[in-house]
Amino acid sequence: MSRAPLTVGIIANPASGRDVRRLTANAGLFSSTDKVSVIQRLLAAFGATGVERVLMPTDMTGIAAAVLKNSHGRQARSSHWPALEFLDLTLRQSVEDTRHAARWMAERGVALIAVLGGDGTHKAVAAEVGDIPLLTLSTGTNNAFPELREATSAGLAGGLFVSGRIPPEIALRRNKRLLVREPSCGLCEMALVDVAVSSLPFVGARAITRGGDLAEVFVTFAEPQSIGISALCGLWFPVSRQAPSGAWIRLDAQSPEALLVPLAPGLLQGCGVLAAGSLEPGVAHSLCLASGTLALDGEREIEFNADDRPTVTLDSSGPLSIDVNAVLDYAAQQRLLAIGREHPQHPLNLSSQDTLENKNVDTANR
Repeated sequence: MSRAPLTVGIIANPASGRDVRRLTANAGLFSSTDKVSVIQRLLAAFGATGVERVLMPTDMTGIAAAVLKNSHGRQARSSHWPALEFLDLTLRQSVEDTRHAARWMAERGVALIAVLGGDGTHKAVAAEVGDIPLLTLSTGTNNAFPELREATSAGLAGGLFVSGRIPPEIALRRNKRLLVREPSCGLCEMALVDVAVSSLPFVGARAITRGGDLAEVFVTFAEPQSIGISALCGLWFPVSRQAPSGAWIRLDAQSPEALLVPLAPGLLQGCGVLAAGSLEPGVAHSLCLASGTLALDGEREIEFNADDRPTVTLDSSGPLSIDVNAVLDYAAQQRLLAIGREHPQHPLNLSSQDTLENKNVDTANR
């Protein structure tokens, strides 16, 4: 019986890095061209570490088309990119495209999914794929969950893991999550970083850009260098990714204490702080407002009123992700990237390839 090719998925959210915060703040634009470049660096790293096939969805911004075109070029051949397979989605230009692609990849049995996006994109993928590990790459606006790193290094770490050279207990990190529940209507939604309670009555443009609209924030982790809603806790009551607990903070513009917070890149606002504390796992917390909206990982998604009783609970059953630093540390200690004469990237083979390509060029020019 033939062995199935070693397969991973890549999901690049075409809309990430393009939301309303480009107008209300000074956030940079992460273009489709930038995402194509990230994917190509991933493909080179995957090819070098033994990944044989990569699944990708199509899109309406030209990302998949550019990658397909470039897969026939010299760089792709010399880097030994994996074979590419594309899912031709019926595109809705909404988060459902991301969810559909994630479900398709899970059904195909991928060993890993590399996700290009912000917190919301990673949340959408995580909700569909169970314990398939995520390789997180930051291409959104407020990127707390996906850490900022070079795609080549991330791709090497992902490829080393799926090819079986890194023990799972070293390579994988189980993340925390927040569960928003409202039993009367069967609601159960997940956030990977933060749940914000806002006095705004409608979902509207989704993103929250004014500190005065926030009444309460719950976080799985909050680091002082964060940008976005989680920065409120990060700069007042920080908690690490590795800690079992999370944190909460309550806000009021009339509070005698205030905190200057980067709510988006280039957008700094003062927020009044009433109280803050530790968020323990398994404890359901009621909200401080009777009505308003809930923003999950930075975007308003849920409206609630006086008849609803939503709660927020921290637990440790979030998605698995690749711990890139731990993988590369282990690879260095074990010299896992040492290669023999048989490897196509061995310097002797590279010299032979260059000589052959130069001869082909000379022949074509005669």
